[in-house]
Amino acid sequence: MDEALLQRLRAYARDHHDQELELLRTLAGIPAPTRHEERRAAFVAEWLRRQGANEVWVDEQKNVLCLLRRPSGESDHAAPSRPQASPGTPSPCRDLVLFCAHTDVVFDDVEPFEVREEGGRLLAPGIGDDTANLVALLMATSCLLEHPQELAAATARADLLVVANSCEEGLGNLDGTKAVFRWLEACGTTVRAFVSLDLYLPQCIGVAVGSERWRIEVRTQGGHSYHDFGRPNAIERLCRVVGELYASTLPQDPTTGARTTINAGRIEGGSTVNAIASQASCLFEYRSESAANLAAMRTRLQEVVANAGERGVRTSLERIGMRPGNAGTRPEAQERVTRLACEAIRSVTGEEPDLSPASTDANIPLSLGIPALTVGTVHGGLLHTRDEWVDPGSLEDGLVLALALMLELPGGAMSQDDLIHKLNCPQAPP
Repeated sequence: MDEALLQRLRAYARDHHDQELELLRTLAGIPAPTRHEERRAAFVAEWLRRQGANEVWVDEQKNVLCLLRRPSGESDHAAPSRPQASPGTPSPCRDLVLFCAHTDVVFDDVEPFEVREEGGRLLAPGIGDDTANLVALLMATSCLLEHPQELAAATARADLLVVANSCEEGLGNLDGTKAVFRWLEACGTTVRAFVSLDLYLPQCIGVAVGSERWRIEVRTQGGHSYHDFGRPNAIERLCRVVGELYASTLPQDPTTGARTTINAGRIEGGSTVNAIASQASCLFEYRSESAANLAAMRTRLQEVVANAGERGVRTSLERIGMRPGNAGTRPEAQERVTRLACEAIRSVTGEEPDLSPASTDANIPLSLGIPALTVGTVHGGLLHTRDEWVDPGSLEDGLVLALALMLELPGGAMSQDDLIHKLNCPQAPP
């Protein structure tokens, strides 16, 4: 990474650290349960407009989209007009690189969160996953709006679409990002690359962990705990199912060595202490980098649930969510964006990137064959707990990294061959 550019970005981050910290405190206090992100979405959209963004809108999925076009007056020979996907919605005219961070948090609170400071750390639910990363994205976007020369450099070969997306967590099933790609497919837009800012420094994730989520249900006649003792108990039978799944030999891909994980995340059922439970259910998921592993685990789950049924015991299985994994990404294109991001992480932080696989919004473009990464921009820990924390001192590096990616990745994401044979966005997932 060019040293002069790095020093300019560091100076900008230092000068705007207080503003970034204030934005983090404000945004982290706004509750945003999955599928109910409207308050954060409204705040983010208005904040972007105040920074000078002209093309900002909130879609039906509660995604906030901000289109950053190449400044007028710059030459551009690849900007044919395209039809609008829906009336009143801006339509991209050039190829795009997407930069995203999600607005939702794992907790269902509707009252404001308290942002605490303890031992030099800031603590709040979702403050690192993903509020601090969203703040880095917003501050970087503001910088580009403030400096047309930098915006021209960032958009020299593709425009930027900045997205504060919904539905990343839990049973949101990445529906926010899926909706963005459906819209782009309807516009006929080519997506050159995708970067999600999420999790912690120095993560740089380019391998998607796919997952499937299911509801397992058991129903029986039930009865009195003493007089009808011996009748099948739905809770006990469900526990047998879960126990058998955990006792299974989990699939492992013989070619790649990819493993499979399982989790019984929630069990509920029964009515009272002296009644034989007539109904019980469990939320169950499995994850793997390997599509073959996911298919094998699906078969095993179906077998175990079906075998648990007998006279007086009814079992059912309902799929309630799915996150796709990698599918068809061109290795050379994926390696190129990964290399650029890793070089930026090393230059900005001095740390070696952590390339471990994970499940993030990048799963969607990776499943469509589009080069994609998830990059962390903050140091923190205890994600998905009410004591999640971030190091406020790491915000400066995070902003520098976000800016470096927005300035350097769009121009270097594709080789000359890629420019001739563009990756057209395939049909987006349902």
